[in-house]
Amino acid sequence: MKLIKSSKNAIEIELISMAQMGNLSDLPKSHAAWLKLNNFGASEGEISVLQDANGQVSKVYFGVGKQSHATFTLDDPFNLAKLKQLPNGDYTLVGALKNAEIAYFAFALADYSFDRYKQPNALKKAAVNLVIGHGVNIDDVQMQVDATNITRDLVNTPANDLGPAELAAAVKQLADKFGADYNDIIGDDLLDKGFTLIHTVGRASDRAPRLVELKWRGSDAENLPKITLVGKGVVFDTGGLDLKPAAGMITMKKDMGGAANVIGLCHMIMGAKLPIDLTLLIGAVENSVSSNAFRPSDVFKSYKGLTVEIGNTDAEGRLVLADLLAYADESNPDLLLDMATLTGAARVAVGPEIAAYFTEDMALAQSLNEISANIYDPIWQLPLHKAYLKSMNSKVADINNISSMPLAGASTAALFLAKFVENAKTYIHWDLNSWNISDRPARPVGGEAQGIRTIFSMIKQKYT
Repeated sequence: MKLIKSSKNAIEIELISMAQMGNLSDLPKSHAAWLKLNNFGASEGEISVLQDANGQVSKVYFGVGKQSHATFTLDDPFNLAKLKQLPNGDYTLVGALKNAEIAYFAFALADYSFDRYKQPNALKKAAVNLVIGHGVNIDDVQMQVDATNITRDLVNTPANDLGPAELAAAVKQLADKFGADYNDIIGDDLLDKGFTLIHTVGRASDRAPRLVELKWRGSDAENLPKITLVGKGVVFDTGGLDLKPAAGMITMKKDMGGAANVIGLCHMIMGAKLPIDLTLLIGAVENSVSSNAFRPSDVFKSYKGLTVEIGNTDAEGRLVLADLLAYADESNPDLLLDMATLTGAARVAVGPEIAAYFTEDMALAQSLNEISANIYDPIWQLPLHKAYLKSMNSKVADINNISSMPLAGASTAALFLAKFVENAKTYIHWDLNSWNISDRPARPVGGEAQGIRTIFSMIKQKYT
C-alpha cells in the first residue's frame, strides 16, 4: 500500500454519506440497486465494491457516516485505512474531504507490519495504491509516515536485538542520513563526565550504559531557535532490585519508547529542514539485576549536583532523564522537551491512546491542544502541582526519586524532573504509553508514535 501522485487507470472511490443513501437518484441505477441489495448504509468506513462483467473492480463506495455537507469530515480519518481490504490496484477518491491529509496519512500507515521475525513465505503485502488529492503534499505525508514507522520498529524490536549499543546505532544512522554531528559517552566514562545517575541505572547490565548526542543545524543563519529533545532509552526494565511482576515486565521492551519517539521527531524535523538549532539526547540503558545493581536507600549525586535517595529502583527512568535534562539545561535552550514511558499513573489518568504532557507555558499548551485536535494526535495536559514536591522530601538527600504519597504519580514524577531544569525558556515533559494495546485501523497492536506529529507542527509554527 502506498500513496502515488497519479495513475491513468485509477478506480474511483466515491465518498457517500448516510443522508445520500435516502436518495440514490444521482447514481447509476445498477449502482443504487447493488448498494440496496447489499444493505450498504454508508456508515463511516463502510466499503462496497462493484465489479464489471469481467469480474474486475469498476467502482468503490466509501461511507462517511452521518453528514450532509458537500465537504465531508471523517470522525476518525484513520478509517480510510480500511481501504487496505480492497483488491490490488490504483484508486482515487471522489468527493471533498476536509481532513484529507490525515486520512491519506492513515491510509499509508495501514501498510505497516512488524515482520522482522516472520518467515518470508508468510508475508503478503497488499498492492493497493491511492492517488493523493490536490493540495496535499505527498512528500510531507510520507515523511510523517516514515517517522512513525521508524518509531514503531524501534519500540517493537525485542531487547535481545535492541540494547543500548543498537539504540545508539539508530541515532548514528539518523545523524549520517541528515549530516548531523554524533557523539556518545559509554560505560565508566559517564562517571568521569558527572552522569552518575545514567551510569547507576545501567551498571548492572553487561551491556554498558550510554549517553547519545546528536547535533544538527537546519540553516547557516545565526541565532537559530535552540531546541533540545531528550528521550528515555531504557531498552528493557526489569524494575531492578524492586523487581517487576511477570505481568508488568512482559511489554518492557517498550520502555525506550520515549527515545524512539524523539528519534522519529528528529527525522521529521531534519527531513523538513526546519531552520532550528537541534540537539537530541538519549540515555540508553538496561535496568537489570546483578550483584552491582543499585539499591533502595542508596544515595547518588546527580549531574546537576543534587543528591538523590533511591526510594524505588523501578523509578529508574526519571534518574536517567534527570542527568540528561540538567546537561541540556546548561545550553539555555528555547525549548527543552523530554519524552518517556514514565508512569503507570499517566495511563490510569488518560489511558493508553493519549500522550500526557506537563508544562507551565499555558499559551504553548493551548497551541498544542488545538494542533492535536486538528490532526488527530491525541494529547492531554496534566497538572504540575508544586505542593506535591514535599512528598519527595528525603531525610538524607536533597530529594527522593519517588513520592511518599500513593497518588498523583504522573505529576510527582514530572515535578521531580522539573527540579533539574532552570534555564530553558520553555520546558515540556511528555509521559507516553508508546504502545497500542489493541488493533485499530492503521494502528496495530505494538509500538506506536505518540504526540510527535503535534510537536512537529508546533515547532514549525512557533519556532520557524
